[in-house]
Amino acid sequence: MSQVLMPKATAVWLVENTTLTFDQISAFTGLHPLEIQAIADGEVAGGMTGYDPTTNGQLTKEEIKRVEADGNARLKLSPRDVPMPQARSKGPRYTPVAKRQDRPDAIAWLLKTHPELQDSQVAKLVGSTKSTVQSVKDRSHWNMQNVRQRDPVTLGLCSLKDLNDAVDRARRKAAREDATRKKDAAKSGVVEQAPVADVDPADADQPDVAEQ
Repeated sequence: MSQVLMPKATAVWLVENTTLTFDQISAFTGLHPLEIQAIADGEVAGGMTGYDPTTNGQLTKEEIKRVEADGNARLKLSPRDVPMPQARSKGPRYTPVAKRQDRPDAIAWLLKTHPELQDSQVAKLVGSTKSTVQSVKDRSHWNMQNVRQRDPVTLGLCSLKDLNDAVDRARRKAAREDATRKKDAAKSGVVEQAPVADVDPADADQPDVAEQ
């Protein structure tokens, strides 16, 4: 079977918009059934935007309905007459001149919507520089008064796959750093002690005096 485009984002969409079983989604996307269950539970791909396979010709709505009606059925990719996209070689992202003026808007959207992304990731997604990202972040950009938040995918500055991959990497890194901090804190054995009430020295260790 041909490769499914953006399998994880496709799985997110199928989980959210269909009644397909985890096994059916797993068989179609190539992901493990436990990963599909984790997506459904919100433990994996949290915040990832789902990718509708019916909008790019991978599936038809009729095919989805057919498989929903039969738990043993499996989804079949629709025939594609267009060539599959080729993987882009590594290197700096080229942004067309006509779209470069949109980059500050895209940066503002990414900083607001995905604060877990590092400045370098934001710059790479939209084909900008870290200094430009910082200027938008601290509102010192020369055209800041005209900057408005706009989705870089809609603007055509990056693909949905690139965006979801970057968010995934950022969240995995944040989770690792959080786990490391907790582990280091546990190793240090620092235990907070309850505050000791102030005692007047004159009252300390004084025997009780019975009333006469």
